[in-house]
Amino acid sequence: MALLQISEPGQSAAPHQHNLAAGIDLGTTNSLVATVRSGLAETLPDNEGHHLLPSIVHYAKDAAPQVGYAAKAQANIDPLNTIASVKRLMGRGLKDVKTTGTRLPYDFVENEDQGMPMIRTVVGDRSPVQISADILNTLKQRAEKTLGGELTGVVITVPAYFDEAQRQATKDAATLAGLNVLRLLNEPTAAAVAYGLDKSAEGVHAIYDLGGGTFDISILRLQRGVFEVMATAGNSALGGDDFDRAIAQWIMQQAGIADDAEHSHIRELLDIARTAKETLSTNESAPLEIRLEEGSVWQGELSNDQFNQLIDPLIQKTIAPCRRTLRDAGLSTDDINEVVMVGGSTRMPRVREKIGDFFKRTPHVDIDPDKVVAIGAAIQADILAGNKPDDDMLLLDVIPLSLGIETMGGLVEKIIPRNTTIPVARGQDFTTFKDGQTAMAIHVVQGERELVMDCRSLARFELRGIPPMVAGAGRIRVSYQVDADGLLSVSAKEETSGVHSQITVKPSYGLQDNEIERMLKESLEYAEEDVATRTLREQQVEADRVINALRAALKADGQVLLKQHEFLEINTALEDLLKVEQGNDADAIKNAIERINDVTQEFAARRMDASIHQAMKGHRLNDFAENE
Repeated sequence: MALLQISEPGQSAAPHQHNLAAGIDLGTTNSLVATVRSGLAETLPDNEGHHLLPSIVHYAKDAAPQVGYAAKAQANIDPLNTIASVKRLMGRGLKDVKTTGTRLPYDFVENEDQGMPMIRTVVGDRSPVQISADILNTLKQRAEKTLGGELTGVVITVPAYFDEAQRQATKDAATLAGLNVLRLLNEPTAAAVAYGLDKSAEGVHAIYDLGGGTFDISILRLQRGVFEVMATAGNSALGGDDFDRAIAQWIMQQAGIADDAEHSHIRELLDIARTAKETLSTNESAPLEIRLEEGSVWQGELSNDQFNQLIDPLIQKTIAPCRRTLRDAGLSTDDINEVVMVGGSTRMPRVREKIGDFFKRTPHVDIDPDKVVAIGAAIQADILAGNKPDDDMLLLDVIPLSLGIETMGGLVEKIIPRNTTIPVARGQDFTTFKDGQTAMAIHVVQGERELVMDCRSLARFELRGIPPMVAGAGRIRVSYQVDADGLLSVSAKEETSGVHSQITVKPSYGLQDNEIERMLKESLEYAEEDVATRTLREQQVEADRVINALRAALKADGQVLLKQHEFLEINTALEDLLKVEQGNDADAIKNAIERINDVTQEFAARRMDASIHQAMKGHRLNDFAENE
């Protein structure tokens, strides 16, 4: 007779069943997949023992895409059909790609829309999402073959500074690869998961993540199993690839190679530069040799001192975000307990030296910088897949830039400030500006400046069907919700009628290189100017409201309730306000509004009395008392 198996509510009837989950570090230069087996997180190798998968895809006619080392071998032979560093193109427009100053050896499809650029290959035009999906599919196959079954779900890491478009593009690539995304996890947070659990270290930590194509710096507080991101900054277009390009350009100058060199020559130069960079991590100099077009060979040497001169400006570009992040968190370098180095580019001794000098402490380099992000993602995937129902670890990521709405006068009202932990939902009430207004345009923006023109537009939609009311009587609730993946949805509802409209923000492409860095920097540089501009705009909006309301009141009751001299006095004050309304003197506008308020007090009182008299006409005073 079989035993009847009973399970607790919400728990599996098969307690030993293990859901197959994986963490994926989808990197610019290399990608990895990791999982938790027998309680330990580990990265999974391919058949040849390689844990790292080069993020490179090669396309050939009548053949399946080659991914990884096989594709890398084709880079110099067939550069136009061998796509590398596609992560830099995710969620970005063709115009952005062309204005970054980075030379990419691909044939981009010229299109007029605002979508991501397509790359022309022998198998047709391929989008960054499709190329990334090929990389993810290879990692999926590796994991499923190793684990012996289909994956329940995955956690994919992204740079902390990826915006909504770049995050959505990553999720789309995963969907195309047949993966169920349990969560998108910020790379520094993933590193904190792995590092915090391994070391059981509580306190405030700086996670310095310099990968092949992106840089992130995050300040995290680790306490009682809670990983809280206090502040984050970075650059989604700065990494080891840029160090390689700096060396390659120096070689071109030394060898007399023209800037318009062929694609294959550029790829060869980058390979030589990368090898030299890796050599200099353990040696004082690196030999250089390159074949020139005329068949001759150029030989040279790159010393450690020269190498440091080439890369110091790039390292310095990472220091500025470090300073800003500390300021955002309200901390100094003395408050940082430890600095954790993440990303393959942190293997460079010069990077470790400079970051150690800035934070005034030796960085931790005892964790494999290439694997730590994937391991952290695997740990989180294991929890989300339900394999550790009792685990109390909590991850609190933050949004990198403030999310707001456009208000009258082209001003930005911030709904969710930057560095707010996610997931988060915030709402704010707004009202109508004009009498009889039946629709409201909702403009969602992102940025730190006070004016819409200085911020980034994310989406627009309209709320229609608002009941006609006098200005200021309507109540519109605008709600912003950011999920755990950093994706935004916005809704608007008129409270009295219940009419509702909403939108999921999916911009067609992301921010340009250094765009977030620029936006934050400008918010500080122009802080005083922005405050003055906002004050002026607010006074102009208030003036516009007063002018419209007064004109309507004069038209309705001016001839009846005002004497001739009173009418002239109010009209003169109105003309004075009209003269200064569009000027640049906020105080003058404010004084003119106060003047109108003074001269219209008696007029307002008479209108109120008239309204009350009209409402009571035909009723006894006792009727109102009885109703109460």
